[in-house]
Amino acid sequence: MNTLENLTYSLKKAGLRITPQRMAICRKLCESNAHPTAFMIFDEIRHEYPSLSLATVYNTLDVLAGLGVVNVLGPAGDGRVHFDADTSPHVNLACSSCHRIVDVPTIAMDGLQDAVSQVTGFELRGARILYYGICPDCQKKNTKPN
Repeated sequence: MNTLENLTYSLKKAGLRITPQRMAICRKLCESNAHPTAFMIFDEIRHEYPSLSLATVYNTLDVLAGLGVVNVLGPAGDGRVHFDADTSPHVNLACSSCHRIVDVPTIAMDGLQDAVSQVTGFELRGARILYYGICPDCQKKNTKPN
């Protein structure tokens, strides 16, 4: 998991000023386990920073993703791009009903990475896996009593 210091250092290294708005964007991303969209981050911090624009959030996230310190996840069935500050190899699960994204413990990746490496001969450097399905909470909601 990236820290606030890692993200701000990366922005500085890319030649961007570390403004209070960019700091807040990075903080929200690091604090969130919800794999937020740009709009979710914007919506949570815009009251603190009235001059913040959605474009600033998108641009900051694009730079961080381009530097490889933030992962870009595909849409969780909601048509929006989600972001993840945890760039370590892990699996994400996206609920197609409520659009929540959760992490699978890294222990589940070990056997898979070894198998992929053995079968292909690749020396693996990382992985991003996003499974889609229906989470247990939504399954319960969709189960109708007889």
